[in-house]
Amino acid sequence: MQNSTHGNIEWRTSKEGLLQPYSPIFQDVYYSSDNGLLETDYVFLQGNHLTQRWQQLSSNHFTIIETGFGTGLNFLCAAQLWLNHAPKNAHLHFISTEKYPLTLQEISTALQAWPTLNDVSQSFLDQYNALSLVPIQLFDNRVQLTLLLDDATASITNLETTADAWFLDGFSPAKNPKMWQPALFAQMARLSTSNTTFSTFTSAGMVKRGLQEAGFLVNKQAGYGKKREMLTGSFTGVL
Repeated sequence: MQNSTHGNIEWRTSKEGLLQPYSPIFQDVYYSSDNGLLETDYVFLQGNHLTQRWQQLSSNHFTIIETGFGTGLNFLCAAQLWLNHAPKNAHLHFISTEKYPLTLQEISTALQAWPTLNDVSQSFLDQYNALSLVPIQLFDNRVQLTLLLDDATASITNLETTADAWFLDGFSPAKNPKMWQPALFAQMARLSTSNTTFSTFTSAGMVKRGLQEAGFLVNKQAGYGKKREMLTGSFTGVL
């Protein structure tokens, strides 16, 4: 990864004895200390009903837009699920934003914690440094990854691609309040249709209200691990 400001992460040890990336900028971990892999599955894959939607996919393409690429864990979990359940002639476009991208070595170290992703992670790591310049095609062109190196709102303001699902990730509203603003939710609404869903690990009131005011139907449900609640929902366009 070149020509960008890196996150300068620190390493902590998780409950499982694994190295876990920590951001001194936001003073927060990149994923749950309980189990980041299971958190991604629960919050983002199940939260957007992706297995069922991909098994029943009527279109030949699907777009996920994410805020906060981090270690690439959400992307790799989504790509693996796509390869296992989506039609072989369908194409996944995963668009993510990241203001402070990790280096190749940092990403590689972080992903060593998840050997079940080895079948998808190596192809990704082989092309990771090119992501700062161009989107990359992976897995016999079944998956395209685009990484936008800027803050979330600025990145998606220039997009015209409609999202089928939103992964609202990144550091928590308490740690990164500049991201979780009405301008972000307005851009999400602009890029959503009646079939668009979202999920996020947070249940913060400002996020719930902001999404509702932008036209999203918002549901609270049990969160993962220590998080009591999280938010899921869909775009209705009704303000």
